[in-house]
Amino acid sequence: MATLRNLKIKTSTCKRIVKELKSYEKEVEREAAKTADMKEKGADPYDLKQQENVLAESRMMIPDCRKRLEAALADLKGTLAELESSNQKEGPEIDDAGSTIAEVEQLFQETDD
Repeated sequence: MATLRNLKIKTSTCKRIVKELKSYEKEVEREAAKTADMKEKGADPYDLKQQENVLAESRMMIPDCRKRLEAALADLKGTLAELESSNQKEGPEIDDAGSTIAEVEQLFQETDD
């Protein structure tokens, strides 16, 4: 049975994964700029290869993070629906969960465009 405590935990999980996803996206931008700068300056091929590996690793984390966020979002929606069906339709936890769901769905729409 879903409880407000479970809802709060699942809401926090979604928020944490969103933060993590944004962090990886910033890291990819930073590493891509660094790689481009190294190519421009004619850096040592070994160092350049290492930098490209770092960039590739960062890029690999984004799809993984999105997949985890999708799973966490589905879990949160299920818990919220279960609570609402048991007549718990108000409260700060419910409002927070609703706004988190909207935020995550907005994030997915922006990246799908």
